[in-house]
Amino acid sequence: MLRDISRRLIPVILSLLWGESALAQTRSVDPETGSVTWETQTHGVTLSLTQILPDQARAFYVNRGMPTAATESYAKSCVYMTVLRNDSAPDVVHFRLADWSVVSEAGSQSPIGAATWLKRFEADALSQSARIAFRWAQFPPEQEYQPGGDWNQGMLSTGLPPNSEFDLVARWDVAGEPFEGVLKNVRCAK
Repeated sequence: MLRDISRRLIPVILSLLWGESALAQTRSVDPETGSVTWETQTHGVTLSLTQILPDQARAFYVNRGMPTAATESYAKSCVYMTVLRNDSAPDVVHFRLADWSVVSEAGSQSPIGAATWLKRFEADALSQSARIAFRWAQFPPEQEYQPGGDWNQGMLSTGLPPNSEFDLVARWDVAGEPFEGVLKNVRCAK
């Protein structure tokens, strides 16, 4: 009985001390690929990052006509499949990727968005179809999600080298009120 009570009380006490997101992070490993997913649910929103292994990123973009040099620089930039979902926030969730932070030993920076990557790729002379495929596969720079499960996914580059560790701080607002979700100790694929 005491064990049952403590199992219920400890999460309540920790959430009061450290906030709702302190207990909400999970980590899982795909047994086939070895890719790791980190997920948190906070303030009615679910945020997840799943490693995209460098070989997966290379294959995806080479098969869409991107030159090898462009594909290589992107594949080594610590890429994730990113999902943000408005499960039960009381209103529309709005975010801007420029407000998010990748926090590592090197400091804090925003994730690298599609526009920045496309500018870097100018010297690689991407075809129109390769540029479109790249842009559409990326996590959007800004989006709104309706209550009740509206969501989106896309690739997100942290710009960190392989095997780096970082925390991701995702920020959004609901009716102008700011919120954030944090994924801690996320590791870039090797």
